Amino acid sequence: MDASSAARPSLTDYLDASIEVLRKTRDTLPPALVAEAVDRVVTALGQGRPLLVCGNGGSASDAQHITGELVGRFLKERRALKAICLSSNAAVLTAWANDYSYESVFARQVEAYAEAGGVLLGLSTSGNSPNVVAAFETARQLGMTTVALTGEGGGKLAALSDVLLAVPSRHTPLIQQAHICLYHHLCEEVEARLAGV
Repeated sequence: MDASSAARPSLTDYLDASIEVLRKTRDTLPPALVAEAVDRVVTALGQGRPLLVCGNGGSASDAQHITGELVGRFLKERRALKAICLSSNAAVLTAWANDYSYESVFARQVEAYAEAGGVLLGLSTSGNSPNVVAAFETARQLGMTTVALTGEGGGKLAALSDVLLAVPSRHTPLIQQAHICLYHHLCEEVEARLAGV
């Protein structure tokens, strides 16, 4: 075993760290806050208003995952829900970023798809992603509810979020793992409440 591999955590260490972040999330994130996020999304989608979702990198994949579960299905057969991923339209993203700025790629799409009473869900492990922050600013101006999934403290998104779901960690992969648990729970609850609507 070389020195570099000896310094890296084992799988057991990594899983233990993951479990610890999930435990801290369970113990510090108020269930009422998660329930409020669910309520906001249910109200919007139940009224035919959109859920817009955005993030960068791994969080872009999470944004796609969330909208895939809601447009398609999570566990139940039901109607499609109006969930739109702002991170997945390559033509919009690259054209706008090339001609204007990457910082405004999500805000521009919020401008296109926003409806008052809808929800913007943003994922940013730091809470400081400039394009997610700009999208939240635009969404609030247009009368949308803002829900953020972040890491510890919430960064700049804390002040722009109607509902802040901040995982108590500063380690990006562990935050993203907790985000998956949180949004899977959100998808299951939203689906259960809207399945018969």
